[in-house]
Amino acid sequence: MRTIGTEVRGIRAPIVKEGDNLVDIVVDSLKISMEEEGYELRDRDVIGVTESLVARAQGNYIDVNDIAEQVKENFSGDSLGIVFPILSRNRFSMILKGIVKSNKKIYIQLSYPNDEVGNPLLDMNKIYEYNIDPYKYVIEEEEYFEKFGDFKHPFTGVNYVELYKEIAEDIEIEVIAANQPETILNYTDQVIAADIHTRARTKQILEEAGAKKVIGLDEICNEESNKGYNQEYGLLGSNKASDSKLKLFPRDGQKFVDEVQKKLKELSSKDIEVMIYGDGAFKDPVAKIWELADPVVSPAYTSGLEGTPNEVKLKYLADNDLKELKGEELLNAVKDEINAKETDLRAKMKSQGTTPRRLTDLLGSLCDLVSGSGDKGTPIILIQGYFDNLADE
Repeated sequence: MRTIGTEVRGIRAPIVKEGDNLVDIVVDSLKISMEEEGYELRDRDVIGVTESLVARAQGNYIDVNDIAEQVKENFSGDSLGIVFPILSRNRFSMILKGIVKSNKKIYIQLSYPNDEVGNPLLDMNKIYEYNIDPYKYVIEEEEYFEKFGDFKHPFTGVNYVELYKEIAEDIEIEVIAANQPETILNYTDQVIAADIHTRARTKQILEEAGAKKVIGLDEICNEESNKGYNQEYGLLGSNKASDSKLKLFPRDGQKFVDEVQKKLKELSSKDIEVMIYGDGAFKDPVAKIWELADPVVSPAYTSGLEGTPNEVKLKYLADNDLKELKGEELLNAVKDEINAKETDLRAKMKSQGTTPRRLTDLLGSLCDLVSGSGDKGTPIILIQGYFDNLADE
């Protein structure tokens, strides 16, 4: 009987630079690791490659001046509203640097008490203290500093209203906190919808409320040029590369994963699944921050990673259908249940309590947790046995 199920390895790789052949680097890194550590690839193994590695090899970078140029092209007025940006030092703060260079008066509307991914803007307890209804009440900048100005993010120690005003200190900027998108139209009728996962709804509300011009961050730096771009996501998924440069989310991901899959087949004769992963989709239990600041967990993956898990709940079987059995008899009965399970267990009692999420979101989150975002040096992740179950020998 097998004693190990899923195994995950962080694979060390060279430092990747623009123009490097990343397909070869991924395959060669795995080959070296297998030779050194003494393991082999198996059918249905999963290889995850972090999105930053792909984007860096592509040279998918822009300068803050590129953002300024596109803002000027899209908006003709003297003022511009930005609705629901996340609170981030290495993501939206860099985008704001570019927007500021357009030399328009800026109105930033922040959601409260938290941003879209859970970063707190203020002390939630004070909302109750001041009897504020966050669904209706607009907190003007002066009132924010008077009542909440001493608040700092629990993890970063930053007050993001102060940070964003410092970034835009060379132009006129006003910050408000409000949760109705159309509030921004009291200040300007030209707007960037800066939210990530709710951007389509925000744009629709603003357009129906009479905005003269609305675009999302996904519509800036989204056209092919001699600079960086991402046709689908634009500035979404970008982050800081230097004080003036941003790395965009990778493009042409499907071609990359398919090429890696093909070369791994040539190397091992095994059918390996490949994915690009970014932020994992999980929530911090202390600060309540939802990690997913990228537009998706996985922008590209091979076809075998489509769908969601289809699993029976072993605890349910042991406590209910098979509760009279023990030991070897119970184990064999559980294996029989697994082998006989239906192809679609949704809404079935036997599957209640299993995780109803897409495979790419689960696997991408696992990859992100293993590789981390710091100095581990393992931007390639090998997952083995993920699709096995207790009945597999």
